[in-house]
Amino acid sequence: MRSRAIVLIILSAVLLLRGPSAAAQTGSDEKAFQDIKLLVFDEKWGEALSRLEAFLGGNPAESRAVPALYYRAKCLEEIGGRDRDAIQAYRDYLRRNDRNKSLAADAEASVIDLALKLYNGGDRSFLPDVEERLTHPEKDVRYYAAIQLSYVKEKKAASKSVPVLKKIMAEESNSELRDRAKIALLRVDPAALAQFEDQPPATRKARLFSIEILDTRTMTVELSLNLPFFLADLVLAGMPEDDRALLRARGYDLDKILKELQTVGSILEIKDEKEGKLIKIWIR
Repeated sequence: MRSRAIVLIILSAVLLLRGPSAAAQTGSDEKAFQDIKLLVFDEKWGEALSRLEAFLGGNPAESRAVPALYYRAKCLEEIGGRDRDAIQAYRDYLRRNDRNKSLAADAEASVIDLALKLYNGGDRSFLPDVEERLTHPEKDVRYYAAIQLSYVKEKKAASKSVPVLKKIMAEESNSELRDRAKIALLRVDPAALAQFEDQPPATRKARLFSIEILDTRTMTVELSLNLPFFLADLVLAGMPEDDRALLRARGYDLDKILKELQTVGSILEIKDEKEGKLIKIWIR
């Protein structure tokens, strides 16, 4: 049944992270990479970092080396005290043409956060990492860079965010986003928006991969699952192609489902009238 099949997709993905799939995993690279992903999932950043560096030093296949570069950067960011190394690691990942789009978006935001942290700590050399993202081809990156840059105390630097902030106000239909832009403009140029009342700083919220199963007969939630998106992406990316092909043959294309959900706020709803279930999957 369709509702059960979707649940099985998610559960099988989690099981793939926790251990070998039904399709036998072969090769030392594959086994090592699966073990490292388990450490990342458990947030054992120091141990995962050591394993990743050894793994990358062994010249693994490109299909494993590229995501390993991202996870190494994430470990450096989370472990603390290695912000400069983390930025450089994210830069290395973002230079790859075969990078994952979702992980790249998270990497761009991390670079902005880390660069501003270092700048506010007295190292001006990292400010260009934020300024250059004001012209990034992805609007989400441009917007985030502009809003975060508006917090910089140096007015000359902060004022570079103004064109992007004005564009948000002129073109965006999302009221929350427009409000953030207004507040950011108020910080940069109070005279321009003196009528608006200041609010607490906007902060980047981690994107979440959410699943909810509702019993439509009793209107009760039977299952509610929220994962940081980069972990959900990690889980699903680890599914072997043989298993993906099997799911496609049954009518479920994981890549297509994720692509359809890339727009924040988009919700995939699957109804099973016979069982009285409603499954909702979304990214927020």
